[in-house]
Amino acid sequence: MDENEIINGLTNAVVNGKPDQASELAQQALDDGIDPYKAIVDGLAKGMEIMSDKYENKEVFMPHLLLSSNTMYAGMNVLTPHLKKDDSSKQAVLIIGTVEGDVHDIGKNLVKTMMTATGFDAIDLGKDVPINDFLKAAKENKADIVSISTLMTSTMDNMESAVKNFKEDGTRDKVKIIVGGAPVNEEFAKEIGADTSKDDAMEAAKWAEDAIKELPPAEERWG
Repeated sequence: MDENEIINGLTNAVVNGKPDQASELAQQALDDGIDPYKAIVDGLAKGMEIMSDKYENKEVFMPHLLLSSNTMYAGMNVLTPHLKKDDSSKQAVLIIGTVEGDVHDIGKNLVKTMMTATGFDAIDLGKDVPINDFLKAAKENKADIVSISTLMTSTMDNMESAVKNFKEDGTRDKVKIIVGGAPVNEEFAKEIGADTSKDDAMEAAKWAEDAIKELPPAEERWG
């Protein structure tokens, strides 16, 4: 198999929910010298984005999405340890979670995947995360980026409360905050005091890479 066949195979494995195939192709990608980042972004993540779109269009349902998600992580588990890291500097820290009241995490997981692929140390708080936990985790881990997601309009107020906690604590300027999910847009992000919102995981990861360049070193910010 050539590189394109392997990359397309990874995408199809995720779409069809075949974790064993994803693991095998991920290993073949490594054996053939394919950049693991490319295998993740153009292969696994692309498959997950296809499935996320199908889910939003009601072409597939939650069991299919979960199987695809598990398949993506099967491939990620093989590829992630081989991602090139910049040893000259500390890994940037990402705190990520789905806000309190919302148990959806597919979108959050996709953002986490892309952020990890670009070199972030991702600390995943999971789903239905208590509002105060975002600030607590950011302080404990001297975070650079905080990512808060929701898929429900009913929990958008909790997003605002989570950002407000940073303001009241006097630590809002110590981190960059991105919010996301189907009901969220850039205008809403600005209204609640977050830095941005992006339409997809790839854009979110690219923004995060640029955003951390604007921050002083973590030790200076957090002490």
